[in-house]
Amino acid sequence: MTTRHLLGSAALIAFLAGTASAEVTVLGWPGGPEETALRAVADLYNARPDVAEENKVDLLFTSRDGFFDKLQVDLAAGSTAFDVNLIATYSIGRYAPFMEPITLSDEAGAVFGDTVLSTMQFGGQQYGVPTDLSLHFLYYRKDLIDALMADDAAKAKYADIAEQYLGERLEPKDPAEWTWQDFAANALYFSQSVNPDSPTRYGTVIQMKNLLFNMMVFHSWPRSYGANWMDDAGNITVDSPAYRTALEMAKMLYDAGATPPDSTSYEYAEANAAFTSGQVAAMIQWNAAAAELTAAQPATSTFAPPSGPDGRFTHIHGLGLGLNAAAENKDGAIAFLQWLSTSEAALAYARAGGAPGLASETVAALAAERPDLVQVGEYASTYGFVMNGGTSENALSVYEAQAKEFTGYWAGTQDLDTTMANITATMTDLLK
Repeated sequence: MTTRHLLGSAALIAFLAGTASAEVTVLGWPGGPEETALRAVADLYNARPDVAEENKVDLLFTSRDGFFDKLQVDLAAGSTAFDVNLIATYSIGRYAPFMEPITLSDEAGAVFGDTVLSTMQFGGQQYGVPTDLSLHFLYYRKDLIDALMADDAAKAKYADIAEQYLGERLEPKDPAEWTWQDFAANALYFSQSVNPDSPTRYGTVIQMKNLLFNMMVFHSWPRSYGANWMDDAGNITVDSPAYRTALEMAKMLYDAGATPPDSTSYEYAEANAAFTSGQVAAMIQWNAAAAELTAAQPATSTFAPPSGPDGRFTHIHGLGLGLNAAAENKDGAIAFLQWLSTSEAALAYARAGGAPGLASETVAALAAERPDLVQVGEYASTYGFVMNGGTSENALSVYEAQAKEFTGYWAGTQDLDTTMANITATMTDLLK
């Protein structure tokens, strides 16, 4: 196996144009655990005695900067520089016209489960093997919750605060039983702006920066109230009580000082820094932060995000590998992708540091080595969702539009009616 590092789309095409390769060239996600894990499984595959020399895997990595835009240019141009390429849930629709659906191994359903497999589907067809899964955990300080629940005076104050801000006398409870109302009440109680006796400055951190990935963190909240992007007939349904309720609750917490005052400039790194400082009681964050947050705050525990009237949900999206329609070694590429969807490959990928979403029977073999993946697999299969339209050609643009409008509402630059009218118009244009 060889590995090539190229800097840009033009360079990629120019370097390999006309140089047909007998190997299976795989364009992967450069840097981080994804690259490390892909290298490991490629080595394992190439060492198999049943893989002919001309079908061995050759890895190709390019820059992360503008990766998906460059990939679209290459695929649309019919580039033969790679046979297999990275895809992501929120960009499959952009690439599907230039890729071919694939049939996975007979093991795939048992290895990943239907929900995880759906992160690589578009138009009812499978376009990739899911390799890495991202979803959200509720991170909370168990020491603080335990102390609160053991103190009758504190519980009374908690109920008073909940009644004042939420109109209901709530009692503190185990975070595994939290609704979003409980999440909000906890956030208020552990904020010194509301409760001067709080041991933490802020009850939570809400990532409110005008950034598309922040919308992914947020939208498990409205989904639990029944939200979706559009109905089965294609009508945009974002202007709904579900979205309005979640947006209003988040703004209430922001206005009350339950999240830092500069939260409208916060994303992943800033939220993690606030939590690891010991000044935050609980927050929703990506599963990728588990090691960092629990190491900095050993009393931290995790669970799935809070529930709403429609149930408990977590946004999920995945990275995966699919077939370039212009692949020159199509048979070899399909053979590699089918093997990649077996338990042998998935377990090897996980052991090398990847984060696949695995079904319970498969992930049981990794429980001692990768306990985080046990939760990832369980939450993905039990609570995971993809919005209707979340794999469409313009899904990223929808997230970007929501970030612009919702951040504007939270920051107070526009009212909720204007926000909903704007986002409805934009999403109608993007998803029509």
